[in-house]
Amino acid sequence: MKKQAVKKLTAVTLAGTMVVSMTACGGSESSKGGAEKAKIDVTFDQINLGEDYTDLEADLKFLTHKTDVIDTTFQSYIEEFQKTYPGINIEYEGITDYAGDVTTRLSTGDWGDICMVPTTVDLDELENYFTSFGNYDTLSEQYRMLVGRMYNNKVYGIPSMGNVQGIVYNKKVFEEAGVKELPKTPDEFLDVLQQIKDKTDAIPLYTNFAADWTMNAWDAYIDGCATGQADFAHEGRVKGENPFADRGDQTGPYAVYNILYEAVSRGLIEDDPTTTDWEGSKGMLNNGEIGCMVLGSWSIVQMQQAGEHGDDIAYMPFPISVDGKQYASAAPDYCYGINCNSTEDEQIAAMVYIKWLVEESGFESDEGGISAKVDAPFPETLSAFDDVELLFDVPAPEGEETLDNDINNESELGINVSGAIPKEVLESALDGSMTMEEMSQEWNEAWTAAQEKYGVTH
Repeated sequence: MKKQAVKKLTAVTLAGTMVVSMTACGGSESSKGGAEKAKIDVTFDQINLGEDYTDLEADLKFLTHKTDVIDTTFQSYIEEFQKTYPGINIEYEGITDYAGDVTTRLSTGDWGDICMVPTTVDLDELENYFTSFGNYDTLSEQYRMLVGRMYNNKVYGIPSMGNVQGIVYNKKVFEEAGVKELPKTPDEFLDVLQQIKDKTDAIPLYTNFAADWTMNAWDAYIDGCATGQADFAHEGRVKGENPFADRGDQTGPYAVYNILYEAVSRGLIEDDPTTTDWEGSKGMLNNGEIGCMVLGSWSIVQMQQAGEHGDDIAYMPFPISVDGKQYASAAPDYCYGINCNSTEDEQIAAMVYIKWLVEESGFESDEGGISAKVDAPFPETLSAFDDVELLFDVPAPEGEETLDNDINNESELGINVSGAIPKEVLESALDGSMTMEEMSQEWNEAWTAAQEKYGVTH
């Protein structure tokens, strides 16, 4: 009997856990602080930093996944922010199992004032838990990457930064392996991994399989990076016919997952993926014990700071070319969200602090990402992308905003949520239980059935 294509998602979704009537914005229940709920009229674009609300007083709790910088970087942010806004106090709370814990806590309404919006929140549920920052049409003139947390033309999350999708690697290892040019196709990339294995002592590609969440990174490359189409996520994957089929030209979602499959089956990864060490891998890449890892650009700074060889760390485009040209998806990291159950002063203060974080803190530079501001320059760490076209997601057509979530959930493939497909790819390549063709056929069958349930026909 064949192994089931993808294990049923274990992540608890909001649809089954949240009691909307008790915590939704605009209701008659008391706010988290016991006061009547407030719906503010202020929008993100209307706030003039350093001029507006400088005498506002509020105490804010901020839930964050960045547990490593709460006592350092974030405290320096607070200190600098309070030079202009002395009455706004911010307390950060770090959460290790962020997506799981915050998903559960959101259901209570009493979780704080600002959080990084977990991707488990379906788009049509955003308004039940978060304050609107304003209309997409207006905000998109000044800020990019707003589509992911937008519904009915209202934006409920502002990107903390953007990630460019590529591969973080050790330049010295590549040089020792005799790599003269960065690979631009899957075959060239696999050849590079083989050269690293043959000519160095480094692990060519480190999967970080045991960390689990790191496997989800592979899903981020299957749309724009693999097709050159900014609207592929919706038009090609969500609504397209058999989007996981082998195109035969080393492009598309199949090509992305096949890179992982071939790397594993050829022995170009760590010896035992079940024992990988996420924290330890940073130092290993820094020290030249690892050749590369498939992670977003947020990883650059962490790898540079993990040892004494930060200058050896670089970032390259994902090795897929479409008609001879490379593309890279630029997508938001976690987005800042404001609790719609907070008081009016707390919501406004939260919006002011978020605007300061986006425009004044330099957080995206500290983390190796790109700014949400439309006119902000890209960092030097992305110099290898000078000839690569960056693609930003485009809004889904009106009436189809939740179609991706609906089909993804119904199919149980967990794209950009659970990492179910890349985890299955690695396991199947290790034990030889299924071929890429067999898996892709099952993915397409599950996807097609979900499309049909939601009225997508071909």
